[in-house]
Amino acid sequence: MHMKINFILVGLVVILMASCAVRKTSNNGMSDLIGKQWQLVELQGEGVSAKVNGKIPFLKLDEENGRYSASGGCNGIGGEYTLQKNNGITFSRGMSTMMACADMRVENELRTLFEEADTYIVNEGTLILSKGKDGAALAKFILVSDQSDKLAGTWELDYIIESGDFNTLYSSRKPTIIFDMAEKKVNGNSSCNNFSGNVKIDGHAISFGPLMSTKMACPGNGEQVFFKNIERVTGFDVQDSVLTMMMDDIAIMRWKKK
Repeated sequence: MHMKINFILVGLVVILMASCAVRKTSNNGMSDLIGKQWQLVELQGEGVSAKVNGKIPFLKLDEENGRYSASGGCNGIGGEYTLQKNNGITFSRGMSTMMACADMRVENELRTLFEEADTYIVNEGTLILSKGKDGAALAKFILVSDQSDKLAGTWELDYIIESGDFNTLYSSRKPTIIFDMAEKKVNGNSSCNNFSGNVKIDGHAISFGPLMSTKMACPGNGEQVFFKNIERVTGFDVQDSVLTMMMDDIAIMRWKKK
């Protein structure tokens, strides 16, 4: 009886050790892969434009819920992914939007990619998906650099869309914004009232809110135009001392570093 129990215990230990080994292997290089934005640059051996239908084609693997999101420049594609030992990966298709766009080639091939790919390699900011370790690359992605560290500090508004004459709109005071990256907060002045709130940044994607402000009565409609447009912002780009905020691919606000 005691011998039988010992055999059972030994068996359980072996199973647990094997399970831990598989998990450790499957996590190899995982921190370099998941939770990052990857831009599609090559598909089935052909180069992919930086924007398709005006949008950046991308892939992102979420760490918390084991799901991926992607786009070939038209619809949002998503589902679940599983990492396996020896750099194995599998994708299962979930729900996606069903818009029709002018260029559907990249999106159609991207859907096929997720059915075929079973191996990944990450090396110096490049992600390659292939079928089999020795198979040809099915797709190549490059890491979208995180520019959030460039946002820290104070910025003064220099341009805003739909404003008419900018200098007349903000004749007394130009709006300012200050980023606190450690707290993921912003504060500033709308040209009249002070405001503060949260900011969410993911690669080049950015969104604000909710924003709270003081309630002083303001002349003109400069403040109204400011809040209307900052709530529409979906992306940003920083070049030297210039911050451009965009709605999709349209520049709607431009700031200069103070």
